[in-house]
Amino acid sequence: MRILVTGCGGFLGSEIVRQLIDRGDEVVGISRKDYPDLVQAGMKSVRGDLADADFVRSAIASDDSGRRFDGVVHTAAVAGVWGPWDYFYRNNTLATENVIAASKAGCVERLIFTSSPSVTFAGEHQQGVDESEPYPTKWLCHYPHTKALAEQAILAADQVGGMRTVSLRPHLIWGENDPHLLPRMLDRARRKRLRIVGDGKNRVDTVHVINAGAAHLDALDALGRDSDRAAGRAYFIAQDEPVNCWDWIAEICRIGGVEPPQKRISGPAAYRLGAMLEMVYRAIGKTDEPPMTRFVAAQLACDHYFDISAAKDRLGYQVRIGVDEGLERLRQSWQSR
Repeated sequence: MRILVTGCGGFLGSEIVRQLIDRGDEVVGISRKDYPDLVQAGMKSVRGDLADADFVRSAIASDDSGRRFDGVVHTAAVAGVWGPWDYFYRNNTLATENVIAASKAGCVERLIFTSSPSVTFAGEHQQGVDESEPYPTKWLCHYPHTKALAEQAILAADQVGGMRTVSLRPHLIWGENDPHLLPRMLDRARRKRLRIVGDGKNRVDTVHVINAGAAHLDALDALGRDSDRAAGRAYFIAQDEPVNCWDWIAEICRIGGVEPPQKRISGPAAYRLGAMLEMVYRAIGKTDEPPMTRFVAAQLACDHYFDISAAKDRLGYQVRIGVDEGLERLRQSWQSR
């Protein structure tokens, strides 16, 4: 197939590109930067801003090859728990609306969107929930809100102009080349700024980047195989083996040569601290992220693991790399640096 991947240089996006190329698909990647390693691997690179509707239309609907794309995988987004609404809306919601419009104009048959389980997170425990879990009525930060708006637009676009759509919700993506989650975790632990929030017993889902990438290929294939059964839905994507959050963090710390966190703070206390810091930061116009926010406090204290039966049944998703194997790959990679 001929596939366009937005956010091709990101941690997940680059994994999807490599998996597509490895199986023989033709890949065009959109990003704001150049990624010579992906180009060398066989990807055609296009640089631009997805919030620019004219650029997106020219890249997808009027591609200079004269050939349409069989599928678009839209992974590009900005994550974070702090920042202005306009920044998140522009890059998460508006950009997605532009990708949808251009895909329709370009007669794209399959559109896969990378969402997040946080679109259903209301600050309370989520224990084995499935996709019937509703969107919250209030939001703890702009990232999940703008991603939820984007996801709703993706699902509403299913069957419009013959295009079929799927939204995937991978949770806590990690792996040996992770430039975000794991390095940040280790940095906080190293500086003694990471505390166990809550009782330390909360269970969470994670997903290795190889599994998260493969889920996107599974979704593309499912839309070609049985679109009526697969399309128009959101799917949680995870390892299918929830872990104790703080045991998992401690193991990551040990692999990274950092002492795991020992100090504790209760969930309610962390939430109150986050609320106070958010108020102070807004009052003084401070733009960097507070050391604690309500969203982070709730995420670190609550259970959040999911029923991924629908992804396995309707998309044919299966775990390629288990948690133990992923940790061993991480250990070997970090030790060789």
